[in-house]
Amino acid sequence: MLDAPVRRALAPALDRIGAVLADAGVPPLALTASGFAAGLAACVAVTRHAWAAALVLWLVNRLLDGLDGPTARRCGATDLGGFLDIVADFTVYAGFVVAVGVAVPDARIACLALLTAYYVSGTAFLALSSLLERRGSPGVATDRRSLRFVGGLAEGTETVIVYVLFCLLPQHAELIAWVFAAAVAVTVVQRVALGVHLLAQPVPVLTEPSADRRSRVRPLKETS
Repeated sequence: MLDAPVRRALAPALDRIGAVLADAGVPPLALTASGFAAGLAACVAVTRHAWAAALVLWLVNRLLDGLDGPTARRCGATDLGGFLDIVADFTVYAGFVVAVGVAVPDARIACLALLTAYYVSGTAFLALSSLLERRGSPGVATDRRSLRFVGGLAEGTETVIVYVLFCLLPQHAELIAWVFAAAVAVTVVQRVALGVHLLAQPVPVLTEPSADRRSRVRPLKETS
C-alpha cells in the first residue's frame, strides 16, 4: 500500500548513490550478497534476543536492497541479478519470522499463520507477475524492477515497519504477528481477485500489418 509513494520519495537519492557506487566499480551482486548476509545476521540476532543489533542489521539489509537495483541499472541490469535479489528478499522475510517464533515462544502460532499467509501471497504474486508479463497485460503498472510487481495492503514498506516493531516491541510480538498476518491475508484476496479479473480477459492478439499498409511502406534507397 505504501510502496509506491515511498519509492517515489526515495528513488532520486537511491539513484544518485547507486550511480556513485556503479562509477566506483561496486558490483550490484556484491550489494545483494552483502544485504543477504546482513539479513541472515539479523535473523540470528533475533534468536539471541539481541533486538538492537537485529534492528540495525535489518535496516542495513533494506538499505542495500534499495541500492542494488539502481546500481545494477547504472551498470546494466541482468535477469540473474533480479532473480537472486527476489530469492534473497523472500528468504530473509521468512527467516526473520521464524527467528521471532524461536525467540518468543508465545508468538509461534501467530508466526506460523504469518508464514502461511506469506506463502500464499508470494505464490499469487509470482504466478500473476509471470502470467501478466507473458501476456503483455497493461492491467498492472510496471516500473524498472526485474519483476512486474502486484500491489496490495501489505507490501515491502509495511514489512519493514512491522519488523522494526518486532525489534522495538518484542513483548508484543504475538499481537504484531497476528495483525500483520491478517493484513497479508487481505493482500492475498486482493491479488487473487486482481488475477481473476485480468486473466479472465482474452489475450491480446497481435495482428500483422495489412497488405494495403505494407504496400505503402517503401524501403529506404541505398546511398553511395
